This record gives sequence, C-alpha cells and structure tokens, in this order.
Amino acid sequence: MNTIEADPTERLAERIRLEREARGWSQGELAQRSDVSKAMISKIERGEASPTAALLAKLSGAFELTLAALLTRAEGEGGRKVAAADQPRWRDPGTGYLRRQVFARGDHPVELVQVELPAAAKVELPASSYAFIRQVVWLIGGALTIREGARETTLSPGDSYAFGPPADSAFVNPGTEPAVYLVAVARR
Repeated sequence: MNTIEADPTERLAERIRLEREARGWSQGELAQRSDVSKAMISKIERGEASPTAALLAKLSGAFELTLAALLTRAEGEGGRKVAAADQPRWRDPGTGYLRRQVFARGDHPVELVQVELPAAAKVELPASSYAFIRQVVWLIGGALTIREGARETTLSPGDSYAFGPPADSAFVNPGTEPAVYLVAVARR
C-alpha cells in the first residue's frame, strides 16, 4: 500500500523543505509566515520531529496550500482513478487522527478526505488553513462537534456542516467511539 502513514516523516520533511526553498524562504521567514518556531521547522526538515495536523495546517497555510495539497505533494499525485489501496493515509502523532486522502490533484479544484477521529480527541486548526478553501463536513459515524470561531455545532451521523469565513476551528469527538467523517474541499 502506498500511504503517507507508512513513512510520513521523511517524505513530509523533504516536501516542506522543497516548498520553502521553491519560494526562496529561509527557515526564519517560514517561521514568521506560519507562526511555527524556526527550531521546530528545522527539526521537521531534518526528520527529527513528526508534525501534528495543527502544525501542518499552519505550514500549508503559509505556503498557500491546503493540508491535503501538502500531503499529496509529499506522496505524489495520482491519476483520474485512485484505488482505495493507493489512497494516502496519514496519522497525526499527537491525537491519533487518521486522514485518508480519497481524492486530490493539483489540476482539480475539489479534494475529498476521510477522517477517523479517536474518541475524546480534538484537532485544532488555525484560520489560516481555511484561507484558500471552502469546505463541507459530512459525519458518517460517531459523534462530532465542530467549533468554528465562537460557534459550536454538534453533528449526528448523516448531518453535514458547511464552514463559513476563515476562523480558528476545532474538530472534537465527544463520544466513546471514533468519529468518521468526509470532508469535501473546494479550492478558491
């Protein structure tokens, strides 16, 4: 299986370094643009630290990429059909959140991501990660609370939620089972 989960640190480290260098940025400039410390960026690029979803969201926002686009670039883009076994998977080392990139291509404005958020887990994402996208979440199973700025919305299986203007957000699983949801992302 060709997945991010199999060996994420090395591929992500290389991709982050390549994205930074392609823009002619120093690690210090990336730190300033992303609100991630220069020391952490250095550790990530050397493969000494495995970044969390929240940290990757900050870095991808600085690059003006979606999190999915950054992960897809690390894995390599697929064709028109992406077999289930070839859909990249990535696990957040901080929360255990499992992200499966169902579909993403640089030449297509839509991305589909399936997420499994463990019981009692929370993933916080900065407003900058929503600056270039519009997204809708569809809860497949479990329980999910979305905090978007000051708004808090709880979803039941089958419910969907459309995000508004960029705001600091959190995905919270208040339940005792994993929350499984699909995220449809449209790039602006």
